[in-house]
Amino acid sequence: MGVPVDVRQRISNIYSALRPAEKAVASYIRDHYDDVASLTVSDLARAADVSQPTVIRFARKLGFNGYREMRYVLKHPTENPQSFDPLEGFDLHPWDKIDDVPSKAVAGAKSMLDDMLESLSSKEYRKAIGLLNKARVIDIYGVENSIVPATDLLTKLTYLGLQCRMHTDAYLQQISAGHLTDEDVAIAFSYSGSSEDTVKAIRLARNQGAKTIAVTNATGTPLGNWADVCLYAGHGERTIYGNAIFSRVSHIAIVDMLYMGLILSNYADYSAKLDESGRYIRDKVFHG
Repeated sequence: MGVPVDVRQRISNIYSALRPAEKAVASYIRDHYDDVASLTVSDLARAADVSQPTVIRFARKLGFNGYREMRYVLKHPTENPQSFDPLEGFDLHPWDKIDDVPSKAVAGAKSMLDDMLESLSSKEYRKAIGLLNKARVIDIYGVENSIVPATDLLTKLTYLGLQCRMHTDAYLQQISAGHLTDEDVAIAFSYSGSSEDTVKAIRLARNQGAKTIAVTNATGTPLGNWADVCLYAGHGERTIYGNAIFSRVSHIAIVDMLYMGLILSNYADYSAKLDESGRYIRDKVFHG
């Protein structure tokens, strides 16, 4: 935790270097310090008799990202906004508006997908497709947030007629891994590559002779050490409480790639399997 931000001290530090219009903003804030937090950027611009861009530029010269951040600090003088970052890697701050969230969430997802595309090895990807194609049984592992892409992979591979299984219980994942053979494949999802239960399961699968695939964001991890193939979904540079929560975005994209790659590897056969799967559940369509 850092020390609280003192806006008045910041103003004093840079006042002499400000332009005349920016000094007008600084003077107004110092003279009406207790009231400025209630003013919008247009209100403050009017009160100081300057333009709105001048107010925004002044806030940035104080070290803030913009006026909203400065206003938030003025409203909460005892807080340090730099310590508030529960979604590190995503552009979200306590002074943001709810209406900004959709565009911020999409921008964060795009950033993760770009990172994934840059990190993914096409050679490893082709290896993974080959292993899944030949597998007698495909075991899928993951805990917590990684259960999301693991479940999605289970659904897609089942539609293709492949023999696969996934348990949400970590004990059952290890028991399942212990019954694999050298004809089988185990695929594990973990953002950090260090989830204890997931590492135990893939290690046990490898020891049983099964081929192993890891989907992760970090190199040189225990999960990667027990994998024959590593599909990296990013560079693993962000915190576990930030991007790990949203890692399903890039991990599900990898699931989609595996699904599409398998179909393309044997288009006629897998298309027929998909048609069969569709027929089996046709009666589940609701006709209101």
